[in-house]
Parts: sequence; structure tokens; C-alpha cells
Amino acid sequence: MQYRDYYKILGVDKDATQEEIKKAYRKLAKAYHPDANPGDKKAEEKFKEISEAYEVLGNEEKRRQYDQLGSTFNFTNGFDFDPSQFGFNNFRYEFRSTGNTGFSDFFNMFFGDGGINLDDFFGGRTGFSRRGTGSFMQRGQDKEVEIKISLLDGLKGSEKLIAIDTPHGRKKLAVKIPKGIMPGGKIRLKGQGGKGINGGPDGDLLLTVQFKEEEYTLKGYDIVQNIEITPWLAALGGDTKVNIPDGKIIVSVPGGIRSGESIRIPGRGYPNNIGGRGDLFLKVSINNPKTLNKKQLDLYKKLKELEER
Repeated sequence: MQYRDYYKILGVDKDATQEEIKKAYRKLAKAYHPDANPGDKKAEEKFKEISEAYEVLGNEEKRRQYDQLGSTFNFTNGFDFDPSQFGFNNFRYEFRSTGNTGFSDFFNMFFGDGGINLDDFFGGRTGFSRRGTGSFMQRGQDKEVEIKISLLDGLKGSEKLIAIDTPHGRKKLAVKIPKGIMPGGKIRLKGQGGKGINGGPDGDLLLTVQFKEEEYTLKGYDIVQNIEITPWLAALGGDTKVNIPDGKIIVSVPGGIRSGESIRIPGRGYPNNIGGRGDLFLKVSINNPKTLNKKQLDLYKKLKELEER
């Protein structure tokens, strides 16, 4: 069955007023009317298309239903589609002679005397009705939940075991965390959402990923990590070992660095979307050891004396 783009047939925009639709119909109907084109089969078919389009768009209620149908299922004009794929199953699709003789199967199915009651369908009832008898399946609703992962899970990729409510009860699922996923990124679990109606497929579960608050902060593709160094290392500079998200490195601390300043490590940040990585910024805070021995205390005293001179 072919979806009918009634707006395209009449040559009007989807936000056209009823008066604009009527004007377009009259212009086209005059051009393609059989009386003006005797024996022209193409003009006759075009006139039927125009009349069918106006039958729907010229009626505010039918137009509302048509717009809702299109926005819900996003049919593509010009391509055949199987209505059963969209939940309209268990029907016979055939050309019917009703009060709208000559109109398409698409019109007869959704707007004809024996067609589907779209208001029942969009009303969300569990027993959807046809204008007559029968019922059809509906796909279950997609559900969305938030999960918290560590920056390391996203940096390296991982597999997490999570407990969730599914259409078949609460269960634990192994979820693969893709490497490089960003905060707000989504992981789709097929068939783990809302339960389908009348045998329809279950919806999907969308996991929205957020990062836990920890020692690492993500800024774009850069990672910011806090490190503590001793006052003498800050003053004199030197090398020190630092545990970073994906290993250990030797960092050269420049002499005279102050608290709040950062040391940039290129290419050791978060994976970006072009196959590389951002940078790692080690944000320095200067921290005295909890205990100082006598020699260390004597050195501090000398420093104080020098400063007071």
C-alpha cells in the first residue's frame, strides 16, 4: 500500500490555512476536471487524487487525524509500506466500493466507511478498534532510565551488570558501555521497554549515561584531575609519579608552580569522535605532609627567618 501525501498533491505547505487549501483545490480541480480534458485518462486520475486530498485536508477533523498519523509513523511518500509493520495487522487490504468510490486503498483504510478508527488508536486504548470488527497489535512504549558510570568505564569501555524492570519482570542485564560514550549518551536495549499490546513487539529501553562525581572531571574531551604536591616540589620543581585514569606516568613539575595552576599532558584525555583523544590537565594543589620531622621543621624555620629579614 502506498502512503498518500495529500499536501504534496495539492501543492500546499503543511501549515496552510483551510482557505489556502480550498483555493489550491479549486485551481487544480478546474485544470484537471474531466469535462475540460475529455478522454484524458491521466487528467482523470489526477482529478481523483486532487478530490481525495481535498476530502481529507478540506475537513478539519480528518486533517487533524491525517497529520497525527503522519507525525506518529513518519511514512515516506512514494514508497510502498506494509501497514502490519506499524501495528495495523489482521486486516485485508483491498479496494472497497463505499461512498468514496474511486479513492485509494490508503484513503479507504484510514478515512473510509470501513476503515480504522484513528481516534481510538491515538487515544491509547488497549483494544483498538476498526470501524467494524477486529483489533490490531501495538508496539510497546520505549522507556528511558538514567545510569551512572565512572569516567574510567567510558574511557576504556566496559560491561556493567545492572538491575532493571522489564516487561517480563525485574532482572539483571549485562550492558556494554561503548568506549568514548559522552555524558547524556544513550544505550538502546531492544525489547526491554514497555510491553506490546495484542501481541505487538515490546518497546526498547534507553539508558541515558551520566558520569559519577569523582576525582576526574570531563570538560569536552579533556580530563581534569586534581593532584597534590609538596611545597618543596612546587618551589624547586622536579619529577613525580602520578596515577592517571589509564595508568601511571612521570610528570615534570615546573619550579614555582602555584596551587590552582595546571600541568597539561597532551593526548591523554578522553576519546574524541575523530579517533584521537583530548588532553589531560593535572590541577595542582600544594599540601604539607601531616607530620614533619625535626630536620624539615628546622628548614621551615630558616625559611621563615629569611622571609622576615
